[in-house]
Amino acid sequence: MPLVANAWQGSEEPALIPRPLRLTRRDGAFPFKGRLSAVRKKTDASLSRLGQEGYLLEVTPKHALIRSAGAAGLYYGEQTFRQLLPPNWTEGTQASVPCLEIEDRPRFPWRGGHVDVARNFKPKEVILKYIDALAAHKLNTLHFHLTDDQGWRVEIKKYPKLTSIGSMRKETRVGHENKNGGFDGKPHGGFYTQADLREIVAYAKQRQVTVVPEIEMPGHAQAILAAYPEFGVTGEKVEVWTQWGVSKNILGVSDKVFGFLEDVMGEVLEIFPSRYVHVGGDEVPPDQWKASAEVQAKIKELGLKNETQLHAWFIGRIHKFLTSKGRTMVGWDEIIEGGPMPGAVVMSWRGTKGGIEAAHHGNDVVMTPDGFTYFNYYQSRDPKEPLAIGGYIPIEKVYGYEPVPSELSAEEAKHVLGTQGQLWSEYIPTAELMEYMAFPRMTALAEVAWTAKDRREYPDFRRRLTVHVERLKAMGIHFRPLDAA
Repeated sequence: MPLVANAWQGSEEPALIPRPLRLTRRDGAFPFKGRLSAVRKKTDASLSRLGQEGYLLEVTPKHALIRSAGAAGLYYGEQTFRQLLPPNWTEGTQASVPCLEIEDRPRFPWRGGHVDVARNFKPKEVILKYIDALAAHKLNTLHFHLTDDQGWRVEIKKYPKLTSIGSMRKETRVGHENKNGGFDGKPHGGFYTQADLREIVAYAKQRQVTVVPEIEMPGHAQAILAAYPEFGVTGEKVEVWTQWGVSKNILGVSDKVFGFLEDVMGEVLEIFPSRYVHVGGDEVPPDQWKASAEVQAKIKELGLKNETQLHAWFIGRIHKFLTSKGRTMVGWDEIIEGGPMPGAVVMSWRGTKGGIEAAHHGNDVVMTPDGFTYFNYYQSRDPKEPLAIGGYIPIEKVYGYEPVPSELSAEEAKHVLGTQGQLWSEYIPTAELMEYMAFPRMTALAEVAWTAKDRREYPDFRRRLTVHVERLKAMGIHFRPLDAA
């Protein structure tokens, strides 16, 4: 059988994404025919300097060998070897792999992809495929946004109405709120059983991806209140929200509310073994708290000054619960508006200010600024682009993002865990559109998160990307085609 041509042409580096730390070309080629799983792998404690995710890949005319101190590194070495094969390579086909040595390790420990299934539900199979795509890019975190005003997507056995009522809305807003688009008149819903979620977690684990669940509180909670209005401020019955934007209906602050949340989080922790658990904490309109005599009495009883401090107290109480269970709480940058939240991880979405402030306080941070990492924004100014929420983030802008703000000292910079790409789904109703919005921008962010800063250069990335999109095609990913360079 003839050798399949390889993507490495002339003296150029192979089209590897993310670009590895060090690559040394050797003479010759390795005729590879077999299964990827047949590539030799060896755990080597002496490589602990590369961490659990770093690896050495050696290709000689006789063999390919991956060595790492950890299972994750062996897996990532295999992903790199896969990219040394032609984009359309299939197992059993013979290919010529260039001889080389690669030493590689990630720049950041948190390299993620976020997906919102609350506003537009995606079936389990779509999530499994998305995990495959993340893993192929050495992304190691799936941030799973499971609840919001527009839908509750996780089975909670103690509170069955969360899914029997909270997972279904009667219709959905068409187009942007400021336009007279009306509604589609079609019921929308769906949820994952606990068995589904355990399957997703196990599937991700095999691919070195950790699933971080997000259960929104105390805002973005209208789906909860549609099912259990007694946990709201007013107690009034509401429907699962059919609008986008931010609902004014939020959780109350009574002991029964926290009893409910601890029950829910208890079941969530049983499903998701992740050290990190996300509680949202963003966009909480204070109107109902301000208007409630009961809530105002609580503020006075606690000796707080205002609703911002009450929000911090609310999140702090959940933080204490999660800490007692051996978990680390993650929240959007609003969680530190009412004062420091020691031990929590802050996701900085409203630019970088929240992340900078959190790092100053000694919190770990994940940098997720909307101007660089929100992949629900438009990726070109072409009027033919699918409807998006707004904004404009072309792939060059994603690639140029630097996750460590210059305002941080060297010591504070150590608190930057990494970055991730966000897919808020108001205008992403289908799996195909989800992939179109994510890729190839997620590919660019994967290199930002993995590759050493001084190894990143956009023209070389574009060269490699022209080959890499053929890999995306072979994976069946509905990526956005590249613009002419």
